[in-house]
Amino acid sequence: MKILLVEDDERISDAIAEEISDQNYAVETAYDGEEAWGLMEAFTYDLILLDVMLPKIDGLELCRKLRATGNSTPVLMLTARDTTNDKVLGLDAGADDYLVKPFELQELLARVRALMRRNNQTLSPILEWGDLRIDTNTCEVFYQDKPLQLRPKEYRLLELFVRNNRRIFSRAQILEQLWSYEEVPEEATVKAHIRSLRQKLLAGGAPDDLIETVYGMGYRLKEQGSNHD
Repeated sequence: MKILLVEDDERISDAIAEEISDQNYAVETAYDGEEAWGLMEAFTYDLILLDVMLPKIDGLELCRKLRATGNSTPVLMLTARDTTNDKVLGLDAGADDYLVKPFELQELLARVRALMRRNNQTLSPILEWGDLRIDTNTCEVFYQDKPLQLRPKEYRLLELFVRNNRRIFSRAQILEQLWSYEEVPEEATVKAHIRSLRQKLLAGGAPDDLIETVYGMGYRLKEQGSNHD
């Protein structure tokens, strides 16, 4: 799950980005409206955290521009303005939620989870695929009720597959989904994470081909009950 954070105060931005990253989300940051708009046009995000007061293009105008293109990515407005009229302006611009500064990071995370659930059209934080179960609230993974210890990128990778359990992901698509554009790792990094994740699933009792390779195309979860290689 990838989040775009648009906040011109670097101290606030760094604190939010660190907290969100700790919850196993991939985070990209922008510090002005112009930079943010370029990222919105170039990449797909699961959620946008958008400050209202921004240099170059303000948050309200950014949200209007985004909605005018037909983009329905959830937007959570962050602002020091707390009047009813300010909230109405934000919601009318196309925001899905509105959080007034200063706020507790735990409240921000709760709203992020709520918007993510709404965007995925499910009220349950539990994802399941056969004997595999992921609790997205606690970032815990179980196979046949046995807990698996995954590193953050491994967790994000597994969650990506389970949320999109009939989709084949190429290495390039996985890089776009799980890494920020600033990191720019090699595609071999994806292969290494796939191998590590498979090993941990196997050690937890899962079949060795739970994540299968579709040659020439990428990776996907193996269909339950399927016997093909």
